[in-house]
Order: sequence, then structure tokens, then C-alpha cells
Amino acid sequence: MKSYFRIMLGRKSVHAAECLAGGFIGTDFGIHEDLSRKLPEEWRAFNKQFIPVFLAKNPEKTKVSAGLACGALWTVSKGIKKGDVVLCPDGTGSYRVGEVLGDYYYASGQILPHRRKVQWLETAIARTAMSEALQNSTGSIGTVSDVSAYHEEIERLLGAVPAPRAQIVSADPEIEDPVAFAMEKHLEAFLVANWNQTLLSKDFSIYEEDGEPVGQQYATDAGPIDVLAISKDKKRLLVVELKRGRASDVVVGQVLRYMGFVKEQIAEDDQAVEGAIIALDDDQKLRWALVSVPSITFYRYQISFKLLRA
Repeated sequence: MKSYFRIMLGRKSVHAAECLAGGFIGTDFGIHEDLSRKLPEEWRAFNKQFIPVFLAKNPEKTKVSAGLACGALWTVSKGIKKGDVVLCPDGTGSYRVGEVLGDYYYASGQILPHRRKVQWLETAIARTAMSEALQNSTGSIGTVSDVSAYHEEIERLLGAVPAPRAQIVSADPEIEDPVAFAMEKHLEAFLVANWNQTLLSKDFSIYEEDGEPVGQQYATDAGPIDVLAISKDKKRLLVVELKRGRASDVVVGQVLRYMGFVKEQIAEDDQAVEGAIIALDDDQKLRWALVSVPSITFYRYQISFKLLRA
């Protein structure tokens, strides 16, 4: 099954026109060498080799920034497969869509030298035509964002799949509360937009790099983390996950997996890693599951709705 990725073609899509005209996508990150024989099948091996290279060239950067850069470089160069689909903002409010045709090649001395050949489709997708959830995923900070979860919507926007009838029942066997699932599809964007009004903001900030938030939908090989935050004293990293109506054991296992990834691949030696699960309703099963995991905290949210007569 093919995968779908949002790819940025330079900061603020500055290289979009050249990539569209030349039929390619690419990255840079200051790694100016041919990687043809240096792209292992597993991204961890690549990061282990090139994070020190990146940090040597950019000593002011953090380990998180280095991991993001090297992970994105490997994903574009190796992780994306031939036949996968890429969505690239063109700087005009639309996303150009293309199919990856070839393997990695190096264009020495040119913009975005770590490249893949792409066949661009004539059809573009307007950002305004996307659902709020897809807008959030394609709008996440960073070079690469895996948007495969929205493949049906993307194909529908391209005209290949008819729109399904509206329904609230989820076909996902892990979803045990379809109502909460439907509501919490939009909670992540609200949580990020109103972070400073939450209890979490007292101790944590959404993770930033170069003044830009990169913590929402933080892409990892363990899966996309809803929100990655860091304590104001920089000593703790926080993995925030919305329950989204899923079974308690499923969401606890997912948070533990993300925490393990953050501890192994992102956290500095002196940084602790914690977790937070946010849900609509109190959940005794979830509380039992967390009894033996004190590093994960459970939060409930409340919704307030009021009509005011004009």
C-alpha cells in the first residue's frame, strides 16, 4: 500500500517553482555529500552516523533539531518509496501532488541536492478544500509529515474516490467510543491554539526550534506524537496524547512506545521523559492501567457551550 507525505520544498516553499519545473523533491540540511551508499534500510543507523555530523556543522542546534533534520533527510532520501505520493505546498495556498518515480540521487552544487524524481499531477489541492484535520497535519512544522491516515480524503480531493456518507461510527476496532473519537478529532488543534490557558502550560511549553513550534504532530518512526512539550527548565520532555475514544490499553501502550522513542532518540542524558493522556470522560480502566506507570498523568477536559442573545 502506498504512503502519503507532505514535503516542504525549502523554508516557506521557496524552492517550489524549481522543484515543480524540474520534476523532483529534495532536501539539504547542510549535509553536502553523496549519500547513495550511506542510506541504510533503518533510519536509526542513519541518525546514529549523521547526527554528530549535523551537530558538528551546527553546534548551536539541539539534539532534537539534529534528530529532526537527519530523520527528514533519511525519509525523503530512503524512507519514501517509489510509487508513494507527495503533497507539496506551492506558496500560493495550494498543494501540488506527485508520485515518486525514482530512487535517491545527489545533485552536487544545486538547491536541495538530496533528491528524488517525481511526476507531478496537473491537479492541485487547495488548502481551503481540506478538512480541518488534514489542514493541521499538512500544516505541521518540519520538512516531512506523514499524512497517510488521510489517504481517502486526499484521493477524494484528487477525484478518485467518492465522498462517503457522513457517519459517526468508526470502523477501527481500537475505537470503543465513537462519540469521543468524533469530538477529539478537533481537540488537538484547539489544545495547541489555547495551550497557555491549560494546566500543562504552567510547567511546559510546546517544543520549539528556531522560534517555531515543532511539537504538534511530531513525526517519529514510532508514530506521530500528538504534542511534544518541554518543561520551562528544559529538564523534562512531555509526550501528550489524546485518547480519541480508544481502548485504555491501546492508548497507554502507544504513549509508552512514544516515551521510549523520545528517551532513546531525543532526550539529552539529563532530561526525564513523562507522558500525559487527555480524555473526555473519567476512565477507571485507564486509571488502573496507570497505577504502575507514575510517569504518565491522566487529564480530563470539559466542553463549555453558551448561546448569547444578540
